[in-house]
Amino acid sequence: MISMKLSAVFATLAAKLVAAHYTFPDLIVGTTVSADWQYIRMTDNHYSQAPVTDVTSQPIRCYENSTASATAIATVAAGSHLGVQADQAIYHPGYFSIYMSPVTPATTAASETAATGKTWFKVWEDAPTWTAAGGFVWPSESMTQFGFTIPKSVPSGQYLVRFEQIALHVASTYGGAQFYLSCGQINVTGGGSGKPTNLVSFPGAYTGYEPGILINIYSVPSNYTGYTSPSVIERTLFQPAKPN
Repeated sequence: MISMKLSAVFATLAAKLVAAHYTFPDLIVGTTVSADWQYIRMTDNHYSQAPVTDVTSQPIRCYENSTASATAIATVAAGSHLGVQADQAIYHPGYFSIYMSPVTPATTAASETAATGKTWFKVWEDAPTWTAAGGFVWPSESMTQFGFTIPKSVPSGQYLVRFEQIALHVASTYGGAQFYLSCGQINVTGGGSGKPTNLVSFPGAYTGYEPGILINIYSVPSNYTGYTSPSVIERTLFQPAKPN
């Protein structure tokens, strides 16, 4: 009887833990939301919803290593809205960002070798704000959709788009931050001749010691002045926009 009760308790706890996590399976082009994993590579956590916690591991790039060829490529016109939809509302406090990369050295987004180098650039972020009087405000919490407008200056061609939320509720020790992410496959048409800078790789963009990743959000230092985003946003080619 005791064993059965304990099993029930553990099952309840496990269900609550899964319910607190999420994936990003649906690409948004304009106002159209795709089917699950149609244009987003199916991630390894599509069932467990468990996060990535090792920023030096291969899963930090797209959280998969075998689903590229099974994923379609969405056509997106430069100047249109592009975004992602989570499978449920964002539950954990954290920081949301979007990166893009041309598919080099591959020739198609539907290849596992696409965007494996230092080719990624951050195009949008939704960072928390902080005041001494009010503490943190988490704009992405309780939201389901995030996106930006692809400027007409972005060159035409195929890209991977990486959507990432860094959950910071247990980030006070190294490896405590939780990364929820996925990669979409797109083909940009009608683009321009802009050239992004501030390029990073995944893994490689983060060490895990950045103040925006290793942070105790419940007890900040007395001289704290506000949240510092990890890595640099591309401001010469892409301008940040408000989420949906």
